[in-house]
Amino acid sequence: MTNHLKFPEVFSNPHAFLSKSGGVSTGLYQSLNCGTGSDDDPDLILENRRIAAEVVSARRDTSIVSCYQIHSATALEVTDDWCADRPKADAMVTSKPGIILGILTADCTPVLFEDKSAGVVGAAHAGWKGAHAGVIESTVALMEKLGASRANIAAAIGPTIAQPSYEVGLDFEAMFLKLSGDYSRFFKPGVDDEHRQFDLPAFVRHQLKASSVGTVHDCALDTYASDHHFSFRRTTHRGEPDYGRQLSGIMLRG
Repeated sequence: MTNHLKFPEVFSNPHAFLSKSGGVSTGLYQSLNCGTGSDDDPDLILENRRIAAEVVSARRDTSIVSCYQIHSATALEVTDDWCADRPKADAMVTSKPGIILGILTADCTPVLFEDKSAGVVGAAHAGWKGAHAGVIESTVALMEKLGASRANIAAAIGPTIAQPSYEVGLDFEAMFLKLSGDYSRFFKPGVDDEHRQFDLPAFVRHQLKASSVGTVHDCALDTYASDHHFSFRRTTHRGEPDYGRQLSGIMLRG
């Protein structure tokens, strides 16, 4: 069982939120680790990315374009495969068919976008820093620049860490409340007065709605609690030295 998620009711173009299953890596990275930033064998990562490309596009040789993710609000237009020369950014948008926009996560929120009628797709890496900084709005604005209509954009939130698994401190909560006192609704009491539980996917849903996208779908799957997904926080709690990354991708049908 691969546990890869596809949502044909949301997207008409090839896409998938991949799990960690079905790859060739072993040990901590078992098995579909697509993260070039991990210490896994580069040859195994390359093969895993070919497997991921086939899951998304039905072809192993389809290019997967990924950013050097830095938890920013930066979104870039993709016009060709930039190969290993990855720019620092956290979202990509394209109107060119045949290129997979690939986001890597291990608790952060992957978000895929599509305006079917305009022929524009996007993908965003929305960890708390990027979401706080505005990566969702940056992605939607760039899609609009390429001809998309906000009302026609469908967006889907993939597997990400959920509120019961996401403990934060009071300083973390204060950063969000500085933006808006209304953001208190994304926090619940923690194990003591010094901690809170943060609802990252709910905050991302809020950002999508604030950007006026037409449709928002949330798979509601917690990476920390899932045996089928990599989780940075779970790895940290276990004292493991490294972790894998799952890929989420979308492309315009060629």
